[in-house]
Amino acid sequence: MSKLTKKQKVVYAKVDSTKHYKLSEAAALVKEVTFTKFDASVELAVRLGVDPRKANQMVRGVVTLPHGTGKTARVLVLCTPDKEAEAKAAGADHVGLDEYIEKIKTGWTDIDVIICTPSVMAKVGALGRVLGPRGLMPNPKTGTVTMEIGKAVEDVKGGKIDFKVDKQGIVHAAIGKVSFDAKKIAENVQEFLNTVIKLKPQALKGTYVKSIYLSSTMSPGLCIDAKSVGAAE
Repeated sequence: MSKLTKKQKVVYAKVDSTKHYKLSEAAALVKEVTFTKFDASVELAVRLGVDPRKANQMVRGVVTLPHGTGKTARVLVLCTPDKEAEAKAAGADHVGLDEYIEKIKTGWTDIDVIICTPSVMAKVGALGRVLGPRGLMPNPKTGTVTMEIGKAVEDVKGGKIDFKVDKQGIVHAAIGKVSFDAKKIAENVQEFLNTVIKLKPQALKGTYVKSIYLSSTMSPGLCIDAKSVGAAE
């Protein structure tokens, strides 16, 4: 077994893997046990008691974090010429239609979010095999298929994220950066969890939120006490 580094010893001394931390404690501690040279992302993993294979237990939604994610999303707007000026004015990184559809067909996906107008969805739909697995397919439910292009771009740039429970029943999300102060991290987490709680499927029986873990890119996970965030049942 390899010896622990000084930084690893600090982490193991501070983190109690058996403890359920209050949100405020976890938000402060995740900063103390992160030693990356870059500004690491702070991530949340919420394990739900749902069966994602059942349509009436699917959990998917959008949330605008009060302090943003700390990352500026790269936005592509696919639209007709009459909407291009609106998209550019709102801060979209790429704007166009046919030329970008051809680029995507060749494998280009150097973007975080795609927003489009309803009128071009027929063309965008043909990109499902490329965009679907990467979570980039525009969807009216997440506000990325809309006529209000400017507002949609501003929302995404302002910290709006969409999430979806995976096959294991877990919702993952990057909710900030380690450089955020603990209060901002906690407020972002709480806003995200409030949204997840509101989306509890009516068909679900039993415990909805089974566990909540907060971590940074290279830190151990900190278990959050569900009672401290209003997620206990």
